[in-house]
Amino acid sequence: MLVLGRKKGESIIIDDQIEITINSVEGETVKLGIEAPRHITIHRKEVYLEIQEENKKAMSNVIDIGDFLKMKK
Repeated sequence: MLVLGRKKGESIIIDDQIEITINSVEGETVKLGIEAPRHITIHRKEVYLEIQEENKKAMSNVIDIGDFLKMKK
């Protein structure tokens, strides 16, 4: 993990495409501004983990098309 110190108004650039700016620091809360191309999805980690869990649940309910066709007979 790379750890960088930044002050309000300062930024970092990732892969020439993503800019993360420190917008404010209030107590233990840091507000970030993120500029990235539209094709890059950005989620808070807890939301990302929930999405991954839901995707796993959905995949466990997938029926193989061959098995489905056998059930129809």
